[in-house]
Amino acid sequence: MNPQLLFWVPATLRLVFVFVGTAIAWYFLGPVISLGLGLLVMCGMTVLQLHYLYRLGDWLDHPSSVKLPDGWGAWTDVFSRLYRLRRDDEKNKAELTEWLARFRQAMSLLPDGVVIMDDVLFLEWCNPEAERHLGMTLARDKGMRVTNLIRSPAFIDYIILGRYEQPLTLMLKERKLIVQIIPFENRRQILVTHDATESDRIDMMRRDFIANASHELRTPLTVINGFLEIASSQPNLDPAVRMSHLKLMTEQGQRMQNLVEDMLTLTRLESIDYPLRPERVNIPVLLEQILQEARAMSAGRHQISLQVDGPDLKGGTEELRSGFANLVLNAVRYTPAGGRIDIRWEMGASGPQFVVQDTGIGISAEHISRLTERFYRVDKGRSRETQGTGLGLAIVKHVLLRHGATLGIASQPGQGSVFSVHFPMHAVLAPLQ
Repeated sequence: MNPQLLFWVPATLRLVFVFVGTAIAWYFLGPVISLGLGLLVMCGMTVLQLHYLYRLGDWLDHPSSVKLPDGWGAWTDVFSRLYRLRRDDEKNKAELTEWLARFRQAMSLLPDGVVIMDDVLFLEWCNPEAERHLGMTLARDKGMRVTNLIRSPAFIDYIILGRYEQPLTLMLKERKLIVQIIPFENRRQILVTHDATESDRIDMMRRDFIANASHELRTPLTVINGFLEIASSQPNLDPAVRMSHLKLMTEQGQRMQNLVEDMLTLTRLESIDYPLRPERVNIPVLLEQILQEARAMSAGRHQISLQVDGPDLKGGTEELRSGFANLVLNAVRYTPAGGRIDIRWEMGASGPQFVVQDTGIGISAEHISRLTERFYRVDKGRSRETQGTGLGLAIVKHVLLRHGATLGIASQPGQGSVFSVHFPMHAVLAPLQ
């Protein structure tokens, strides 16, 4: 039925009843009394309507604090409609509040910074990542002009020119930020910030790695090609000289092979396609094998000792062999003849630890933090003399990361070095029965 009929039909019926009642009273009581009674009824109905109008006005003035009134007659339908509207409004408000909370939560979890500004660049909202990127705080800076918070001439020029199609690169607080403004609605704008510092660092490491690998491979290739040219241009070369050249080419070929193997090892350690497959690592057997390798490299030029007083580990045998061997063989390379190298496997305060202590040339403090970088060398000339690839400690770092272990380095020039590897307690395995 038409909602208007629900209002007009009851009102019309009430008027009809009043007129009919007045007519009946006129017949029995006379005109004066009947008209008085009719007027009295009409006044009562008018007062009742005014009462409901007052209650409706009061509710409209204070919809949240005054209970919606009940009605009579047509007012029942009016108040029921208002009640449904209020209920729908509260439902929509709750949904909007929930949506807004989800929106802010989603914006807070984004890896990029998001700043919402009005048309004159006053801050309305920002997520935590934007606070970290731009050094602002929502609680403190809300309502302030963003150009007063980001004090960068390049950013000011970007705002003045208004060419927002292309992003802007900024250096703020030693971070490289990619910034772009996106118009939003009629009177709002969104400022998006992306931290490109880490990706730039990775790109630089990749470029350095390629450049260093190319350089390391170029040197032995140059030597080999040079000797091959000599051999082809001088077929009657003295046999002793020829054997000397062959020996040098073999050494350079071995150097290239070691470099390629180390690069493949690093690639495997970094790849998610080669997860760690834990097994029982027999530490005494493993360290005894490494000790024999170290003594073979030393050829009697050093005093090398091994002390094993710790448990077996849960980990990758070949990975730990590579990590431990790199530390021990580095000690042999950088310890002058007559020096001492002590290898220890023992229980420390927080778990088992592998320690390599030498009386070698030592390392200056400014180099220690960079020793695990690929191809980083303290003394490039000496590294080539000792046939090092520059990747040994990088391999050690990745092996330890996969085993949850940490590397400690203590060294002073001329006084030797101590490399210690600390494993967590959960890597310890109980002795075999």
